[in-house]
Amino acid sequence: MSLPKRFPDRAEVSTVRTEAERLEPGGAGTTEYRLAGRILGRRDLGKLMFLDLVDRSGRIQLLARPDELGGVDLDLGDVVGVTGVATKTKRGEPSLAVRELQLLAKIRAPLPDTFHGLTDVEQRYRRRYLDLLMNEESRRDAILRARVVTEARAHLDAEGFVEVETPILQPRYGGAFAEPFVTHSNLLDQDVYLRIADELYLKRLIVGGLEKVYELSKDFRNEGYSYKHSPEFTQLEWYEAYADYRDTMERIEALVERAAHATIGGTKVTFRGHDVDLAPPWHRVRFPDALDAHGVWTRDSDELHARLQEKGVDTAHDNTWAQLLDHAYSVFVEPELIQPTIVYDWPIEMSPFARTTDDDESLVERFETVVGGMEFSNAFSELNDSEEQAARFSMQEEERAAGDETAEAGDPDYVEALSYGMPPTGGLGVGIDRLTMVLAGKDAIRDVILFPVLRQKE
Repeated sequence: MSLPKRFPDRAEVSTVRTEAERLEPGGAGTTEYRLAGRILGRRDLGKLMFLDLVDRSGRIQLLARPDELGGVDLDLGDVVGVTGVATKTKRGEPSLAVRELQLLAKIRAPLPDTFHGLTDVEQRYRRRYLDLLMNEESRRDAILRARVVTEARAHLDAEGFVEVETPILQPRYGGAFAEPFVTHSNLLDQDVYLRIADELYLKRLIVGGLEKVYELSKDFRNEGYSYKHSPEFTQLEWYEAYADYRDTMERIEALVERAAHATIGGTKVTFRGHDVDLAPPWHRVRFPDALDAHGVWTRDSDELHARLQEKGVDTAHDNTWAQLLDHAYSVFVEPELIQPTIVYDWPIEMSPFARTTDDDESLVERFETVVGGMEFSNAFSELNDSEEQAARFSMQEEERAAGDETAEAGDPDYVEALSYGMPPTGGLGVGIDRLTMVLAGKDAIRDVILFPVLRQKE
C-alpha cells in the first residue's frame, strides 16, 4: 500500500452510517463513498476482515476482503482512506463494504489500550492528542466548546454587536482583582503585563462611539489551579451603551439558553452532581440579603471578623472588610446556589467600576451569575463619571495599602478617556471555560481546556 500525498473529497462516517442504518439487514447501497480515518479495531474471520474506522464524526465498521484488495497489512492506529458502499450486515451492523483501501499514515508508537482508552488523568492532559484519539467523550467535549463560542458570537452579532480586538500586552493591568504575569519589552525598555481582563480597553471603545462591542479573548492571571481556576483562560466580554445591569441580566440568560439548545439540545444539565435547568428567568437575590440570611452581613469589620471566627472560618489571610466579606460569600452563599442564580447589588468596596444603586450609595449595580455553586459571569452598570472613577481608584489604593495585593492599581489614561463622556453602559464578562464545564457536565476546568497549563516534568 502506497502513501499518497492527498485524499480529497471524503465523506464523514456519520453520513455513511445514516444511509447504512436505513438499509435492510444484508442489503447494500449504490452510492460510492470515500472515507478517511484511523483504524482502532480489527477482527479477522476467514477471508473477511472487520475493521473499525474512526473519524471526528464517529465510528463505522469496514468489511474488507484482503484477497480482493491485494492484501491488507495494517496496525491498530494506522490512518487509512477507503472507498466503498454502505451496507448493513445480517446482524444489523451499519458498515462500509470496502472496494479500495489506501494507507495514509503509518503509526510508529503503540496506542494505549484501545478498549479502555487513555484513563490516566495526568496523561490525558499532557498528551491531549492521545486523549482525543482514544476517548470519544473528549472529542465531543472539544466540539461542544467550539459550538459554545460559535453560538455566543452568533447571538451578539445578531444583536448588532461588533467583535473587536484589544491589547494582550498592556502597560497597566486592570479590570479585575488579580495578580498579573509580568514580562519585558526590549523595544520599549519597560515592563508590560499580560491582560487580566479586557474591560478598560473595551470601555474606551464605548467612549469612542462604537456603542456595542465584544471580545472573545485569552486572559491571564498569575494564580493557582482549582477546579474552576486556570492561569490562562478564555473570556467573553461585551459592553453595550444605553443599557444597564437589568438589560445585561436578560442578555446573559438569553445567550446561555441559546448555547444550551445548540450544544445539548435543551436547558437541563447535570453539573457537579446536581440536576439544573438553565432556562430563564433565573432566580435573583441581593448580595446583602444573601449574606444576612447566614448572619454575616455587617459593615463593621471587627464585628464581621468576630462572626466569621464564631462560625469556624479561618480569616488569617483577610486584611480588609472587603476581603472578609468576599470570604464569607464564598463560604456561606456561593456553594448553596445550585440552580442558576443572579446575585446583585454588591458593596462599592468590592466593585470599583460599577455605578451606585439609586437607593443606596454604598452598593453598586453589579451582579454575578452562579450555577452549581460556581460563578461563571460578572457584570456591571458601568461607572461613567471620570471624577468618581478617580476616587474609586484612590479607594482601591487604600485597600492595597491595607493588605489586599489584588486591589485595582489605577489607570490615569482610562480616567482621562472617561472625562470625554461615556454613555450609560452595561457590561459583562463570562468565562467560556466555566460555561463549557456546565454544559458538558464537567467537574474540572482542565477537562474543557485542550492544553491546560501543567508543571514541567523534570
